[in-house]
Amino acid sequence: MAVTAYILIQAEVGTAAEVAGAARQLAEIITAEVAMGPYDVIARAQADTMDDLGSVVVNAVGKLQGVERTLLCPIVNF
Repeated sequence: MAVTAYILIQAEVGTAAEVAGAARQLAEIITAEVAMGPYDVIARAQADTMDDLGSVVVNAVGKLQGVERTLLCPIVNF
């Protein structure tokens, strides 16, 4: 069963659209939208395991140009 999460992204000033566009190019990212508030981009991601999802955040999203900080919010189904 796949693991799904929201990734909240703070971007450098003026780079939110570019960060969202670059995030959408990643295979594990389902959607990435520019938002207003403390986070500039909200992405929804899916991976096979929590470890894989963490790797996406650290090794892919976190390294996109313009990304300052990320917050991973896994979705749980009770």
